[in-house]
Amino acid sequence: MNDLNSGTIDTFRANHGHVGGYWEGRPLLLLTTTGAKSGRLRTTPVMYMSEGGRIFIFASKSGAPTNPDWYLNLVAHPDVMVEIGDVTYHAVARTVTGGEHDQIYTRWAERYPQYREYQEKTSRSIPVIELEVQSA
Repeated sequence: MNDLNSGTIDTFRANHGHVGGYWEGRPLLLLTTTGAKSGRLRTTPVMYMSEGGRIFIFASKSGAPTNPDWYLNLVAHPDVMVEIGDVTYHAVARTVTGGEHDQIYTRWAERYPQYREYQEKTSRSIPVIELEVQSA
């Protein structure tokens, strides 16, 4: 997976946020977190939803029983970097809960039905995370 992510990250940065193949037509950002245990910076391509000036990401891990490592990293260190196209932002990650979580996830799953399938595959509630932009 690291080789795949590295290639996606390189393509994203070389093409102003445009990546073909699997990512073609999907909203993609690069999320840089600080490792929960290592303290090292980790960059991961993640699909996102922009709605009403807010940015949301979804810790689906394709419906696996555990959350992705990047989610554990941002819980431990919520200050993150976000790259969308050629723009890089500092942001603070906040896990959305309750009814707001359910509403946002439902809208996302309507746009991308595989996310409904991911939720059906796992007993955990897939986290919805808002990336609150701190500066541009």
